[in-house]
Parts: sequence; structure tokens; C-alpha cells
Amino acid sequence: MNVAGKFIVVDGPDGGGKGTQLARLERSISAAGGSVVRAKDPGGTEIGERVRHLLLLEENPGMDPRCEALLFMASRAQLIAEVVRPALQSGQTVLCDRFISATYAYQGAAGFPLDEVLALGGAAVGGVWPDLTLILDLEPELGFARTGRTPAISRKRSSALRGQMAMFDGAVVDAIEQRPIEYHRRVRQLFRSLPDRYPGRVVLIDAAQSADAVEAQVQDALRKTFP
Repeated sequence: MNVAGKFIVVDGPDGGGKGTQLARLERSISAAGGSVVRAKDPGGTEIGERVRHLLLLEENPGMDPRCEALLFMASRAQLIAEVVRPALQSGQTVLCDRFISATYAYQGAAGFPLDEVLALGGAAVGGVWPDLTLILDLEPELGFARTGRTPAISRKRSSALRGQMAMFDGAVVDAIEQRPIEYHRRVRQLFRSLPDRYPGRVVLIDAAQSADAVEAQVQDALRKTFP
């Protein structure tokens, strides 16, 4: 299995165990002698973090959905230029927590046109799509049970960004206005549709199982993708 110079993304609904699997994947690649660069989306660079902060500000309740989508893509453009492309060119493996696949699912579920997400994403990343995207798939009810949260969002935010708030670690949400579970089911459906629409290889992983069983699926996907 040769993952040198490969770009691997781990994504999926909240509660799937992305952090655990990214850490295990990093350890296994490093133990085999590989060099790993970790990245996160959105953010991951100084400029990207400024964009992230702007998106989280409650003082911007009137931000247009397309403006929000473009800001997310701007953060990714900087991440590709500053972190991902240089690491790949030096033969390192890039492991990224979320990517355009998350916007496709979360903002798509909020009504943003899916074709526009992919078109904007392609322009932002300049052709640097992941070599492999692993979607940790599970039912939203199980995801929320694992995290101990309920789907909620501040009433001050616009409808398009409501879906994307799940992309922010530590984002403060307001339990007064909850997103219906049907929305999160739609998010899951869109994640599951990625293999038919998304550039690069996408593999669905059953994340309802134990962390060890999930890791075994991840390793199998890597062996089949990078023999």
C-alpha cells in the first residue's frame, strides 16, 4: 500500500468518529515509514481561520448563501495552496478532516444547488481533489446519541449556513430553534450519493460499528485504492 503523495479526506455525519479514525490512520501510515500532514476544513491556515471566524460571527445574519459558500471555498483555496499542494509535491500523505464533500451534504441539504457546490469547489481547489474520500456513514439518530447533542442552530443565522454549522468544531448553537431530523437524514443521503457525483474515489464506511471494525474497513479501502 503506497499512500505517499496522496490526499485522503475523512468526512461524514457528526458522530461518525472522524477524529478517532484520522488519528489511527496517521499512526498506521507513520508506523509504515510514511510522512503525514494533517489538515482541517474549514480553516487550517492563518487566512483560513480568519475566514472561519468571519463565518461564525453573529453580526453577519444577512450574509447571502452564495457569499457564505464562496467564503468556505476561499478558505479551501488557501488550504490547498499553503498546505495540501506543497505536502503532496514533497511526497507526504495529507489527511484532511472534512472537505468539499461536507459542503455538498450540509449546504446541499439546506437547498444550495449541488452542481454549483461542485463547480465552485473545482474552481477553488484548482483540480486538487482528494485521491480518496472516506465517508463514515451512520444514521443521524445514532450520531446525535454519540455526541450527546441535539440538532440546533441560532435563529440569527441564515438558512444556508445552518446546515454548515455542524462543520465547525465547538460551534455554539441555540437549542431554541432545532433543525428537524429530516434535515439530517437528507445530509446523510447526500453523503451517500457522493460516489456517483464526486471527483475522485469515494468509499462509504459503516460507522455504526466499533472503532476497531471501522478501522478495518478504512484499511481495506486504502489497500484497494492504493495497492
